[in-house]
Amino acid sequence: MKLTTKTTKLKPGMTLIEITVVILVLLSLISVLFIGVQAYQNGVKRSQCIMNIRNIQTHTRTSQNMANKSPGDAVGSTLSVLLVTGGFFPAAPTCPRDNTAYDLTGTTYPAVSSLAAPCPDILTYTDHVPDSIVGW
Repeated sequence: MKLTTKTTKLKPGMTLIEITVVILVLLSLISVLFIGVQAYQNGVKRSQCIMNIRNIQTHTRTSQNMANKSPGDAVGSTLSVLLVTGGFFPAAPTCPRDNTAYDLTGTTYPAVSSLAAPCPDILTYTDHVPDSIVGW
C-alpha cells in the first residue's frame, strides 16, 4: 500500500503579519518625519520673532538718533505711533507663533541695555529671547 501525500505549492506573496509589520514601520517613519517638521517650524517662528524684536530695536534707536534724543527722553506719543505711523513698519509687528502684537505702548526711549518691545508671550515661549542685544 502506497501512501500518497498531498503537497501544496506555496504561492508567492506576503502574509498578513508581514503586511502589518511593513505598515507599522512606514507609520513610525512618517511620525518621526512629522516631529522633525514641527521642530523645524518652531525654529522658524522663533527666528522670525527674534528678527522682529531686532527690527523694533533698530528702528527705535534710529528714530532716537534722528530726533537727537537720549535714552529715557519722551518719544512724543508712543512707540507704536512712532514706528508704525512713522513708516518704519507697514503694520504693527506680531509674534509669528500666535500673532500677538508686541507691546509698543512705551512713551520713552528705552535704555541701551533693554529691549524696546520683548516678545508678548515671553512667559510662555522663553526661547523667544535674543541671546544678546549688543550692537542693536
